[in-house]
Amino acid sequence: MSSTKEFHVTFDCAQPERVARFWCEVLGYVVPPPPKGSDTGEEYDRSRPAEEWGARFACVDPSGVGPRLYFQRVPEGKVVKNRVHLDVRVATGLVGEERLAALEAECTRLLALGAVRERLLYDGHDACIVMRDIEGNEFCLD
Repeated sequence: MSSTKEFHVTFDCAQPERVARFWCEVLGYVVPPPPKGSDTGEEYDRSRPAEEWGARFACVDPSGVGPRLYFQRVPEGKVVKNRVHLDVRVATGLVGEERLAALEAECTRLLALGAVRERLLYDGHDACIVMRDIEGNEFCLD
């Protein structure tokens, strides 16, 4: 029996490229090169049927370590809380006020990108900040 070694995370969204570019900024990811035979992603997109233009976009970890993120357009909007969310690890190993300061600094950076702060969860030792991306998907700064 083989085990899975590689996976990607798929986001349903209204504007795949916009959401993908947000996550590129959050995570330091990049847009992968276009498929073989196309000079640009836009050229590849335009080679597909018109109803599929802008329907998908991806971003990847330039180091090759993190999972690929894939964004696909869906007709329905977000209605309820995510069943799965990303934890963006920005304060690993930090505790107390030092952890809180690192989380707040990253939160400030992400707010400028269009993220929304939901709430701080802090017990005096451990903390995380619950946020939403530009289409309302929950994620945590951890």
